[in-house]
Amino acid sequence: MFGIIDLPLFVGAVFLLNITPGPDTAYIVGRSVAQGRAAGVMSALGVSAGCCVHALATAFGLTALLAASPAAFTVIKFAGAAYLVWLGVKLIWPRLGASRSTALAGEPDGAQDQPRNGHRSLRALFMQGFLTNVLNPKVVLFFVSFFPQFVDPRAGHQAAAFLLLGAVMVLMSTIWNSLVAWLAGTLTRKVGQTPRLKCWLDRVVGTAFIGLGARLALTQR
Repeated sequence: MFGIIDLPLFVGAVFLLNITPGPDTAYIVGRSVAQGRAAGVMSALGVSAGCCVHALATAFGLTALLAASPAAFTVIKFAGAAYLVWLGVKLIWPRLGASRSTALAGEPDGAQDQPRNGHRSLRALFMQGFLTNVLNPKVVLFFVSFFPQFVDPRAGHQAAAFLLLGAVMVLMSTIWNSLVAWLAGTLTRKVGQTPRLKCWLDRVVGTAFIGLGARLALTQR
C-alpha cells in the first residue's frame, strides 16, 4: 500500500526503538520526575509534535537536504545542545527558587498532577519538548536513514508512504512516551511534598540535561 515495504517489520522496529532509552526518553523522564505527571505527558506530546515535523520533512525531501549539509547539521547540533544546557541551568539555578519552595510546601492533595514549577505553563512544556526533538540532528539522521528502507523507490506515492509511516511512528511513540511519563511522575509524586528533596532532584535532572546537551554537541555525523 502506497509503496510501503514490510510494514509489520517497521512496526516491530519502532516498538524496539521506543523501549530502548534515548535522549527523548531521558528528557521526558526528567520532566516527569522534576515537575510531575502532567509536565511529563505534555513534554511527550511536544516530542511527538517534533517527530511530526521530521516526518513531513522526510516526505518532501527536506530532511535529506538538511542531512547532506555539514553546515546545517552543525548549526542544528549546537542549537539543540545549547537549548538542553539552558534548560538544565534553569533547573539547577531557578530564578524564583524561594517562591517555588513556598508554593510546593502549600500544595493541596492532587496538585502533583500539575507542573510543579508554577511559572511554566503546559504550553511552555509542550514547546520545550518540541524544540528538544526538532533541534536534535540525530533525529534528522534517523529519519533519513531508517524510513527509506521501508519505501519502494519505484513507487509513485512515496510522499504518502513516508507520511503514513510517520503517522504510525508518532502514534506508537506518543502512547509509549506518555505511559513512561505517567509512570515516572507517579513514582515520584510524593517528592513534591519535600521541598529540600525536590530541590536536589531538580539539580540532578538539570545536571542530566546539561550532560545530554554536551553529548549532543560532541555528536559526529
